[in-house]
Amino acid sequence: MVEPAGWSHVTKVDPDKGMSEEKAHDVAESGTDAVVVGGTQGVTRDKVLSVLSSIEADVPVVVEPSNPASAVGAGDGLLVPTVLNADAVDWVVGIHKEWARANEVDWSNVVGEGYIVMNPESAVGRLTGADTSLGHEEAAAYAEVADGLFDLPVVYVEYSGTFGDMEVVGAVNDAVEDTTVFYGGGVDGYDRAKEAAAHTDCVVVGDAVHDEGVGALRETVQGVRDA
Repeated sequence: MVEPAGWSHVTKVDPDKGMSEEKAHDVAESGTDAVVVGGTQGVTRDKVLSVLSSIEADVPVVVEPSNPASAVGAGDGLLVPTVLNADAVDWVVGIHKEWARANEVDWSNVVGEGYIVMNPESAVGRLTGADTSLGHEEAAAYAEVADGLFDLPVVYVEYSGTFGDMEVVGAVNDAVEDTTVFYGGGVDGYDRAKEAAAHTDCVVVGDAVHDEGVGALRETVQGVRDA
């Protein structure tokens, strides 16, 4: 099983956007601690497998499925999300139940990940109907439940596409004891990576890889290291 507790920087690759083998190689050599293959829209099994086939890395390469079809048994493990502040039970446990009902799941290869979605304009926010109006105390309470009751290895504060409220991120980080806190959203260079890393355990960089390139990714790695 992969061990997210040891990660401080993660690169997320969206299968719907694809990635050349050359760029995938550069991502793997960027200094990131892990590569996560996952996205919200247009993700299929074939797209996930295509991205996985292009990545050769000494760091863990993990699939984060957004639907049962994309939960492929390849890579170094599955980082399976449950959206804690979704407005429908499907995104908390319903889809997961269908996945288990239809497949023989190797649970030893699965790491649970509790999402707290905070950007109402994001694809994941719209899809799950997440309550994104949470203040820092409510967000921290979700994280405390994820850690203390559900024993989730990861809580992911997701601002997806915009740089988030670091007071919220810091409150979530302070609320947990054993869970590793991920932060993702708007980290596009050195300064934001360093700022985010001061408030969380692990910084996730996604859009910048596709939009800005590997140079920007390396800047974020350095920002996290310097924090």
